[in-house]
Amino acid sequence: MSVDRPEPIIRERPVASAPGRFDGKVAVVTASSRGIGFAIVRQLVSEGARVCLTARKEEPLRAAIGALPEGRAIAVQGRSEDPHHREETFQKVADAFGRVDILVNAAGANPSFGPLLDLDLDAARKTIDVNLISALGWVQELHRHDRLGFADRGGAIVNVSSVTGQVASPGIGFYGVSKAAIDHFTSTLAVELGPRVRVNAVAPAVVRTEFSRALYEGKEDEVAAAYPLRRLGEPDDIAHAVAFLASDDAAWITGQVLTLDGGLLSAGGRA
Repeated sequence: MSVDRPEPIIRERPVASAPGRFDGKVAVVTASSRGIGFAIVRQLVSEGARVCLTARKEEPLRAAIGALPEGRAIAVQGRSEDPHHREETFQKVADAFGRVDILVNAAGANPSFGPLLDLDLDAARKTIDVNLISALGWVQELHRHDRLGFADRGGAIVNVSSVTGQVASPGIGFYGVSKAAIDHFTSTLAVELGPRVRVNAVAPAVVRTEFSRALYEGKEDEVAAAYPLRRLGEPDDIAHAVAFLASDDAAWITGQVLTLDGGLLSAGGRA
């Protein structure tokens, strides 16, 4: 006997759960001109934060700033793995806002596809440099800027990981290796930076963004069928979880990786 499953519930634009939750607070979100990064920015701003966006390309950054309320955000162009860009970003945030309360490491790269045995080692180094080393660099640089008062005031760091760090994902295996490292990086930082700073991560499955388009384009229904919730993730799904972990609502949560996968892993799936 077969049982028809109900259609998935999709909210095109969820409403912010706690307007004003970030009043007076300042966030830096890397790789935030579009996709998941911009959804996080939009969510934080909607709840009262002022935000600094970073990204590699100028035009998407300008478009992102133009879509936000005037005076709530600044943008700094550059590559996340560039130490000079990281230094410049925090200098400009110090000048504009005088503080940082939240750091979201959303930068990610996956320049190769295929089995590990065929992986170009330069591509592997690029993946680790962007996905892991730059995240560490942002944290180190933030702690060098005493003027921002991050550690003294008590801040929150949220890293964007992936379910590929938890299960084997053929074709994007080394990307998963880098995200597994982010998970361990998160727990280690939580121990080292407590009690003043909390460090957590989110681990999405496939989210409908340009970055992951190759994983679902032309076969979205087929891919979504593996998810108990019968849909792929939306950027806002990730943004709400990040905002929770960055907020005082998560004041007793640190060192955790929150899996956001529509039930995929529970059903035995993989990205």
